[in-house]
Amino acid sequence: MKYLVAAATFFLATSAAAGTLHVRDADTIVDDGTPVRLNGVDAPELDTRSGQDAKRWMVNYLRGKSISCKLNGERTYDRWVGVCYADGEDVGAAVIAAGHALDCARYSGGRYKNLETRAARSRLKRAKYCR
Repeated sequence: MKYLVAAATFFLATSAAAGTLHVRDADTIVDDGTPVRLNGVDAPELDTRSGQDAKRWMVNYLRGKSISCKLNGERTYDRWVGVCYADGEDVGAAVIAAGHALDCARYSGGRYKNLETRAARSRLKRAKYCR
């Protein structure tokens, strides 16, 4: 695992194929032992069917891909906050575009809003802190 520090930004890089990646849920991954909360992603909780479906999608999406995360230096609970990439693609954007999560504008600045699907907006409940 490499940690690169540049102006309070940390970078993590690993490979899902190396077995060092674990998916907690659709907005939290553990990259080589470091929990990362995907910045700006509002995914359903695991105690819901939507949450289980979203986690399953995330596991399949990340399988075999090279993962890198750009951490912003903030923490929430035991997790670092950042944007992660799978083979260069923004993981948060992918899970939202796939209809398994919503944009959390409070933290994303609205960067994922245009990726939300109509079905996800009608099916998923947006967290209060994201409204």
